[in-house]
Amino acid sequence: MKKILVIEDNMEVRENLEEILELSGYDVESAEDGKVGVEKVLAQKPDLILCDVMMPKLDGFGVLNILGKRSDTSDIPFIFLTAKAEKSDFRRGMNLGADDYITKPFYKDELLAVIETRLKKSEQLKQKFDRTAHGLSAFINEARGYEELKKLSAERKIKTYKKRELVFEEGDYPRYLYFVQSGKVKLFKTNDDGKEYIINIHKEGEFFGFIDLIKDSEYSDSAAALQETELSLIPKEDFIQLMYGNRDVASQLIKMLANNITDQEQQLLNLAYNSVRRRVADAIIFLSEKEGKEDISILRDDLARIVGTAKESVIRMLTEFKVDGYIDIIDGVIHIRNKDKLKNLHA
Repeated sequence: MKKILVIEDNMEVRENLEEILELSGYDVESAEDGKVGVEKVLAQKPDLILCDVMMPKLDGFGVLNILGKRSDTSDIPFIFLTAKAEKSDFRRGMNLGADDYITKPFYKDELLAVIETRLKKSEQLKQKFDRTAHGLSAFINEARGYEELKKLSAERKIKTYKKRELVFEEGDYPRYLYFVQSGKVKLFKTNDDGKEYIINIHKEGEFFGFIDLIKDSEYSDSAAALQETELSLIPKEDFIQLMYGNRDVASQLIKMLANNITDQEQQLLNLAYNSVRRRVADAIIFLSEKEGKEDISILRDDLARIVGTAKESVIRMLTEFKVDGYIDIIDGVIHIRNKDKLKNLHA
């Protein structure tokens, strides 16, 4: 049962809406002003919001502005209820990201039709497409809904990269969004002495190269294949149209693409403040969670580039972890024996 939150300061209108929606099979919550409405949205995450424009404490525009800036609420369908039908109000609401407008007094059939349409569209965009080539095509095609854009996505280029081959280099200008069909890609920076530091590793089913596309700036790091790798090259124009053509699409795509940004920020903080022992442990956990398994096969040079230290230091730490019973090393493959101990390592 879909949950709808009604934010309306007029008690009579609010109760009327509650009755209509409950009789139509919806789970209904209500709030008497914008402030209470925002609190309920954050606590309950409804499937759709019906919100009056003119309210005390916080008006409808304020509610939409707050929710639209949060990643966890920006994709909730938002419909304004208002007695004012002036063009300036419509324009302001749509510019803030409202999905639709219903003017009061409204017809029951009109209200329910708008709600059903918005819920259906939202449901389509919230489908959790599998992270494969088929899933990527399904997401792009579903989100766009335009034949010409479907054609663009269907014609995207697939390129094979050999082990250690550069995908792009720091300072290059971005032309594509990359999707890993198979293999692995490392993102890395090189200091003035030519030493590498691996920022992230992307495996099959993951996107990369999108941040600099959005910023429209030169690449701030480099990318290279860790093994033979196939990449889908989605043209910049294709990505930008998908990104900015629809608020729902933008919200969903941002969530799909940016799920590793917080991890990268934490990784950089760890590099700056944590000991080598702690950083090696964190790198092992990172790789394990990335692969979804306890066995990690990685060159010690590459592990050192993730940690940001010399290979010899990494080898010494791995030997200590083995002696302590945290890991085993069999034919060069690191096997985690006690992940909790690694996670809670303080020294």
